[in-house]
Amino acid sequence: MPNLPETREQPDNSPSYWIDRLHDDRDLDGVLFVESESFTNPWTKEMYAWELQNRSVCHILVVRTPECRVAGFCAFWLVVDEIHINNLAVLPEYRGRGFGTRLMRRVLTEGRRLGATRSTPEVRASNEPARRFYEGLGFRATAVRKHYYTNPVEDALILWREPERAADAVQETGD
Repeated sequence: MPNLPETREQPDNSPSYWIDRLHDDRDLDGVLFVESESFTNPWTKEMYAWELQNRSVCHILVVRTPECRVAGFCAFWLVVDEIHINNLAVLPEYRGRGFGTRLMRRVLTEGRRLGATRSTPEVRASNEPARRFYEGLGFRATAVRKHYYTNPVEDALILWREPERAADAVQETGD
């Protein structure tokens, strides 16, 4: 699969970040580290290995910086005309720099290129920052999955981004 075009900001002629596809085991190790720093119940290497057996469905994009091979990532499925966002995370020291928003915009753009018209993540009911993040990108909570999460047990909010919102918050801005 060809790489996505790199996106680079160049305030002083050096790239501050770029978004790329998962390449190899070193990238997967980076994803696992971001997982462990971000989630109370992180996915395992075996779970990702299983996911990656079907590259036409499972896609993983990573945020890279000159200092960090994997500063963040998004793992998603393309199922018919829908993107199912499985995991999105950025290392704590890189949060607040817009990497998550830029990464999600790239995921939505890539999904549209692949034929997706709708997108959905699930978030912990108590994760107000994640909900605000997704709402800022045009997602809306539509349902609750009772006791979906473990460690601790908690409900999940199911969010959807419908086609009429697709043109809204996705515009590539060179980020």
